[in-house]
Amino acid sequence: MSRYTTSALIALFLFAASAVGQQPAHRFDRWDRNGDGRLTQNELPQGLRANFDRVDTNDDGFISRAEDEAVGNRSSEGRPRQRQALPVADGIVAKRDLAYADTDDPRQRLDLYLPKNPASDGPLPLVIWIHGGGWQGGNKAGGFGHLAPLVASGHYGGASVGYRLSGQAIWPAQIHDCKAAIRWLRAHSAEHGIDAERIGVWGSSAGGHLVAMLGVSGDVPTLDGELGKHTDRRSDIQCVVDYFGPSELLTMDDFPSRIVHNGPNSPESRLVGGPIQEHKAAARAASPVTYVSEGDPPFLILHGTEDALVPFNQSEVLAAALKKAGVDVTFVPVEGAGHGGFPKPQPEHRVRAFFDRHLRGLDVTVSGDPIRPAR
Repeated sequence: MSRYTTSALIALFLFAASAVGQQPAHRFDRWDRNGDGRLTQNELPQGLRANFDRVDTNDDGFISRAEDEAVGNRSSEGRPRQRQALPVADGIVAKRDLAYADTDDPRQRLDLYLPKNPASDGPLPLVIWIHGGGWQGGNKAGGFGHLAPLVASGHYGGASVGYRLSGQAIWPAQIHDCKAAIRWLRAHSAEHGIDAERIGVWGSSAGGHLVAMLGVSGDVPTLDGELGKHTDRRSDIQCVVDYFGPSELLTMDDFPSRIVHNGPNSPESRLVGGPIQEHKAAARAASPVTYVSEGDPPFLILHGTEDALVPFNQSEVLAAALKKAGVDVTFVPVEGAGHGGFPKPQPEHRVRAFFDRHLRGLDVTVSGDPIRPAR
């Protein structure tokens, strides 16, 4: 689908508001069907959905009220504001939009980040970021902010992976894409100086779900898919950092949430192609807890105790299942936190220690103590 110019996008948003005699704030409320204060791509009118990524300026997979209102703002010179290209930090080489599935689909691309001056002569471990957005929004561009500190250290390579959204293809297309990306990275590891045997994954929300699935499905051939030229390569990974990802879709409505997860338009229902309680087999097939087994790699799970979108219990259930299976799992409650917004810098320190331990072999401790708000 072709994209509108920024000017055309602004005109369409303003026309949509004026056509119903509403100001932008009222328009936002009308589109925000589940009342969670954020717009997903599927909540926008059909003609505006292709421009979702341009309006979602912080790449969190949702359009906030402020981002919506900013669409009509103009610079002091009267020109529409343009979304700025993501900068690349000094010391980092970016190789963007690499096709991993041998298709022309822009969603099936990854960005690769490498240190200009690696800390060692040998191949570097790789950390892969997978974005959130309810499987119906978001993009790989925001992965740079998470990966940059690791890559800038000289000790890691980083990759941010895009995948097909639920409006384009339902489950298991998303995990097939992620696994195809891992196979591509393994096949091209030597030319990029990365170690095919030291790959960790990290993601938040829907991305947390997908990295958890990668962790538990290394021995599940039916989830590998057949995308790309490198189906002879493995798609398993060596460790997982899961930020507040769904883990058991059928039980999400057993706990308070601002989303009716069993509803026909919930992110989970859109993922599996219909209301999850009417598609229970598909919902179980898309739930990481279904595949937990003894041989799964180490997990680090962080989840806000006051998460109003993905219930905290989702990570409790996954951590308990992993522990029961004998998997090395560290579960960190983030007290008082919601769907993200964790107090810095403790979460990043735990993540760095986890990757240093499991990808670099350093003798460091990964604390499972709760993270509390800064005083």
